[in-house]
Amino acid sequence: MDLKTKIGTGVIAATIGLVAAWEGRSLVAYADPVGIPTICEGYTHGVKLGDVATPAQCDALTEQEVRKALAVVDGSTPGQLPDGVRVALASFVYNVGPGAYGGSTLLRRLRAGDLKAACNELPRWVYAGGKKLRGLERRRQAERKICISGLDL
Repeated sequence: MDLKTKIGTGVIAATIGLVAAWEGRSLVAYADPVGIPTICEGYTHGVKLGDVATPAQCDALTEQEVRKALAVVDGSTPGQLPDGVRVALASFVYNVGPGAYGGSTLLRRLRAGDLKAACNELPRWVYAGGKKLRGLERRRQAERKICISGLDL
């Protein structure tokens, strides 16, 4: 395995760990705080209440969705971002979706090259269904901390 592959694998593993820590795992579908049927670590696509998954299915779904989120982040800027920024923003995209990320001030700041300002946008994203959620406040603070960790401030 070459160095680039090892680094990529490390970013994916770190992002999966971050996502899993904040999403939690449910093998039975439930309604999230805004009523969206959700299973495994926050997976929502085509999920119906009462659906059941195995731990192996959850592992595969989470890795698949983390890879998609990381591809969105990596494809959103012309240059290579620091790993901490990639991990934090992939976790963010996993949670809010590529559409919300794509139209965000966070992405505009990122594309302008102001990584610190982009990281500092994360704590603004703490609402779901119009309600401020404490869990999102804590998650965004953790993502921000990881995001700025590798920057020269």
